[in-house]
Amino acid sequence: MKLQGMFALAATPFDHTGALYRAKVLHNFAKWRRTSLAGFIVGAVAGEGPLIDDAEKLELVTLAARDNTTATLIGDISSEGVHQAALLARAMHKAGAHAVLSRAPHEYRYLPNAEDLPPLYFRALADQSPIPVIIHNAPVMTGVDLPASTIAALAAHPNIAGVLETGTPVQRIREIRELAGKDFAVLAGTEGQVWESLRAGASGAALAFASAAPYATIAIWEAFRTREEEAGIDWQGRIAHPAILVTEVHGAAGLKHAMDLNGYYGGPPRLPLCPLSADGKQEVEEAFRDLKG
Repeated sequence: MKLQGMFALAATPFDHTGALYRAKVLHNFAKWRRTSLAGFIVGAVAGEGPLIDDAEKLELVTLAARDNTTATLIGDISSEGVHQAALLARAMHKAGAHAVLSRAPHEYRYLPNAEDLPPLYFRALADQSPIPVIIHNAPVMTGVDLPASTIAALAAHPNIAGVLETGTPVQRIREIRELAGKDFAVLAGTEGQVWESLRAGASGAALAFASAAPYATIAIWEAFRTREEEAGIDWQGRIAHPAILVTEVHGAAGLKHAMDLNGYYGGPPRLPLCPLSADGKQEVEEAFRDLKG
């Protein structure tokens, strides 16, 4: 499969009781599909995935797949075990997902053979999944950092379609591209270095920020595609501070408030995550003042 362009790490709408807000899920996806986003990743950390059970993830994929004709739909199946991840991959395939994404297992990273576990996990998962598998290398989240050589070796598996690099240096993208070849997709997952990642060989990006301001991320991609470096650098600069606020500083609560500002439904995060304070809301509002629509 071809993974190219800008993908949104989709936020998950909840109502005031903490239940999935199905009408707002449909509302958000209907609006996102009017943009030229290449696709959506459902149930990832940015979408409060660790706070969502497997049944809810499947329901999110089912809702996201409704009326979807062109966007690539990817479900997050991150798990510590191959058995559970493969079961969810098969169910997501039936629900309408085109591919699945998983972080590396990390609970057993203290074992003497810990470095052997992620490659075994991804190969076994790819063997059992009916749809392509995408590796999510996110060492800040997992404490496990997959070397470029390991990712390149996994790229040889016919059912491993690409890697999403989050929180790693731009140089890692360049190394993977050189070792894995041009047909293996490498997506950037760090908002602050999208432009440089594309210049280093990334085939696109998957960003939480795109849930709130998809057009700004698309502008970076279009500038890269048309070789307008000045525009690309300009847009990268425009999203730099707002992106930090809704990822590193305020997390899901900040992202959801930014979505509310831009006509999407953010709503409250799920406990134990807390809504923004008044000061936090004001900070996000000021940062997104020029990123409407």
